[in-house]
Amino acid sequence: MGLFDKLFGGGKQKKVSKETAETRGAHMPDLNIPVDEKFTIHFKKNGGKFLYCDSFGEISQAVRNIVNENSWQDYPFYIIDPKLKEKFSKEKISFTDKTRESEVFFTTCEHLIAQNGSILVCSNQLMDKKLNELPYNVIVFATTSQLVESIGEGLKTIKKKYGHNIPANITTLKHFQPNEGNSDDFLTYGSSSKNLYLLLLEDL
Repeated sequence: MGLFDKLFGGGKQKKVSKETAETRGAHMPDLNIPVDEKFTIHFKKNGGKFLYCDSFGEISQAVRNIVNENSWQDYPFYIIDPKLKEKFSKEKISFTDKTRESEVFFTTCEHLIAQNGSILVCSNQLMDKKLNELPYNVIVFATTSQLVESIGEGLKTIKKKYGHNIPANITTLKHFQPNEGNSDDFLTYGSSSKNLYLLLLEDL
């Protein structure tokens, strides 16, 4: 089975129907689609690739598969979040805190935005770096509880979570393939295309 044959697998068979994914017009209302399916549709349109996993064991296997498929065994992952580094410390991955030493950026995120299939990040994930300063290849580890309907909802949740210590450098990862058109919202202004894998862990 290919690496990405397992979309929304893990025994739950939460696959988006072919009819839903292929026949909905770009401007057709999707208010009645569940938030996870809506995110999947838009995320795939953006060129993203992801695996839905029921357990951390499946996440570990997905990381190994991604490394093997891309021959990244000898490439250290650029990582900023120390908690993420600790969580994956038992994997056969080396890490670096220098972007010039890595071809892969390994990170978490704040939210997954169903409205447009983007990934909301901030200084907790990026520090003060711009997206074009990060490696072209990106692996994002996220959970289903981070799915929200819109960017506005995501920003509201960030404000509630951090109070007066709202993080800086809030932006979205949205373009996951080359030759994208112009950005359609201020949070993607100046963004650069990334080859992005999303590891989505069920936690609800």
